Formats: sequence, C-alpha cells, structure tokens
Amino acid sequence: MNALGIDKPAAATRVVVAMSGGVDSSTVAALLVEDGFEVIGITLQLYDQGKAAGRRGACCAGQDVHDARRVADSLRIPHYVLDYERRFADEVIAPFAESYVRGETPVPCVACNQTVKFRDLLATARTLGADALATGHYVRRADGPGGPRLLAALDRGRDQSYFLFATTRGQLAHLRFPLGGLRKDETRALARRLGLAVAEKPDSQDICFVASGRYAELVKRLRPEAEAAGEIVGLDGAVLGRHTGIAHFTVGQRRGLGLGARAGGAEAPLYVVRIEPASRRVVVGPRSALLEDRLRLRAVNWLGDGPFVEGRLAVKLRSTRPPVPARARPLPGGGAEVRLEAPEAGVAPGQACVFYDGERVLGGGWIAAAGARAENAAPRAVA
Repeated sequence: MNALGIDKPAAATRVVVAMSGGVDSSTVAALLVEDGFEVIGITLQLYDQGKAAGRRGACCAGQDVHDARRVADSLRIPHYVLDYERRFADEVIAPFAESYVRGETPVPCVACNQTVKFRDLLATARTLGADALATGHYVRRADGPGGPRLLAALDRGRDQSYFLFATTRGQLAHLRFPLGGLRKDETRALARRLGLAVAEKPDSQDICFVASGRYAELVKRLRPEAEAAGEIVGLDGAVLGRHTGIAHFTVGQRRGLGLGARAGGAEAPLYVVRIEPASRRVVVGPRSALLEDRLRLRAVNWLGDGPFVEGRLAVKLRSTRPPVPARARPLPGGGAEVRLEAPEAGVAPGQACVFYDGERVLGGGWIAAAGARAENAAPRAVA
C-alpha cells in the first residue's frame, strides 16, 4: 500500500494533480513527485484570461496558468491546460447569475467542485489511465467499512469540507487530498523546502471569475432582470425605500440598505430578512426576525454508510460558521427537512446546508427555503 492508500508501488501509480497555479496544488504535485509517483499536472482554463491577466488572487486563468506551467516544468512532469471556459460558463457562471434572479445567495465554489472539477476533470483523469486525482483542498479522505469517507481538515480554520459536500462516493474512491492533515503555514514551509516559485503567492479570492470583484456587474450583464428596481419594505409591508436590484442583497445583510433607522421610528438596525423575487421586494426587519429553526433542502447528497433516514446530526449553514445540532429527515424528490435545536440567524436560500457527524461529512443539500416558507417550498430540480 503506497502513501495514497493504493495497492501499488508509487512508481507504478499514475496521479493527475489539478494544478490551479497556487501554492496548495503546486505543493501537492511536488510532494507526490518527491514520493516517487508518476505525476501529470492538469490546469483548467475556466474563464477569460485577458480579464484575469495581472490580477492577484485569481484562479484558473491568466497568470495562474503560467504559474502552474512553471511549477510543472520545474518538477519535470507533463502538464496540460484544458479549455473548460464553456463548461464553466454553463455549469457555474450562468447558475450563479440565475440564483440571484431567484433571490438566492449562491455558492459558486461548490458548483465548480461538483461539475467541472470532480465530474469532468475526474473523467479526463480516468481517460489518462490515472489511479487517482489529487487536489490541494484542505479536507481529508479515509477508507471505512462502508467505503471512502470525507472528513474535515485537521486545521478547522482552513477546512474546505463545506464546499465539497456534493462529492459522490464514487468520486471519493478516486480522489486524494494530501494537504488535509496540514496547516497552511506548514504547506508554505513545504513549498519553500521544495523550491517552488509560488511558495509566497497569495491565496485566491472566493469568486474567482468576477474580474472587478463586483459580482452585481456580472449578474446585470447576464441577467438584467436582477437589476430591476423595487421596494424595500418592513415586516408589516410598509414601504421604507427603493432599491436598484435584488442582486445587491442577501439575507442577513445590514450595510448598504440606505435606510438608516427607519422602521416605525425604531432605532434598532435593520437587516434583510428575505427577498421576494416575483415582486422584487426586499423585506427588512430587526435581527430577531432573522432567526429560523426550520429549513427545506433540495438536491441532497448523502455520504453516510447506510441510507439517509431521519436522525440527529450537526449542520453547517455557512462556510464560516461552526456546525450546530439539528434533526434531518429525507423528503420525496431528493430533498430534506432540517430542524435546528436552536434558531440560527441569516439562513439564506441558495446556500449549502452540510451534514456532519463529528469530523465526518455526511453530505448535505441546498437551502430552498427557511421558516414558514420551508413547509410550503416544493423541491426544485437541479439542471
């Protein structure tokens, strides 16, 4: 059994490394070369290189493609750049804009991992005869009695398991995450020891394909209706102001409302409580109105050992929040109902709800609705 848990000598094990041009994936490639594996580097060009050229913190375009090639050359491994721009536009960017039209808050990193990386790139790795696809994600994989398991990174501050909840059991069988047991400073130290030119390169930003950093501009270009003006109303329906498009708002938002303290003369700050896309209304209220304890999920992916049945677990509702106790039960059509033990604030449709049992990821789904709306929300198919 070699270092990747594959029953072959390292020299006879072919591994494709998804090389984004950053320090994490570059370190993975270098470590595997050092361990004697046959390594092939693949970089995905995901969006317009011209718009990303010269940007720091981009990913999979512009300078990053050149950095990945430079690292591969230094390691003396084959390196291929695959043009996935059209796939990325169809599978990630278009749904990102569409989500704002529906009044949701999307998580494009999950969609990217779910489609172009772990579906399409993994298929390419298999055609190359690779035994595994390795990435620089901070997450762990372990073999259990029921098959491969997905685990949170040891360094919870860098853990990326929230963004990988949609990974399937079949994909996990071929995926490897060599950095899951390291801290970021340890990765950079390894990159320095290995002589990688990207050792001090800054991390990529969250929404890598938004060249200006202003996502609303991209949404406006792709789906202009998300920029249609509408009303900002209180919980009682009273009009408090107007806005220039629901794409500028997300549940839990406090800044940028342009209202001051104008809710019946109250001095308490106002937050976005919900977005009503059909009427283009943004509903605001006090922070207490953000508290919800019921969720309806769609497109649930289950990674437990047995079938998904009703039971207790922990759920993570945003990537930066800790898991909280809850009870979940499956619904017809691939959905789920989740009841939190204690209400949480700012539960936003379009975000992911990820299931955990301790450090193990049990899967999760997309939040379709919260509160009273969760009981009436019909599951929506995913394209």
